[in-house]
Amino acid sequence: MAERKKKTPKKADAQEQNPKSPLSEKEIAAFKAMLLQRRREIHQNVHVIEGETLRKSRLDASGDLSSMPIHMADLGTDNFQQEFSLGLMDSERRLIAEIDDALHRIEAGTYGICEGTGKPIAKARLEAQPWARYSVEYARLIEQGRVEEAE
Repeated sequence: MAERKKKTPKKADAQEQNPKSPLSEKEIAAFKAMLLQRRREIHQNVHVIEGETLRKSRLDASGDLSSMPIHMADLGTDNFQQEFSLGLMDSERRLIAEIDDALHRIEAGTYGICEGTGKPIAKARLEAQPWARYSVEYARLIEQGRVEEAE
């Protein structure tokens, strides 16, 4: 018999179960500062990547001012590096969105509460990943495909 996926509680349901963050105001302020710092670092990284990879031509980047044609293998390498940089920038932008969501949860007073279960997220998890939306146990269930991610 096929295993059924459990329905995921909606965010509103999880928030109604435990509307207030289990963390102290001092802890929340520390996590907010951590999130803002990480956000600034990511923005700087994205700007550096854009500047070094996407805005410069191959000749500008290498400093080669000769009129020698560029070898096809070099073009392939350049294309690979550009695609890699675009992928990296995309993942950095997704992380910024996760951080922004965490900052919104701080403002809403629901930071540190699992969006799947409505129970507190362990402080150790928040210290390792301050933008975490789920407890370790619930995140593991999502990875295993046993529950769906909350919307």
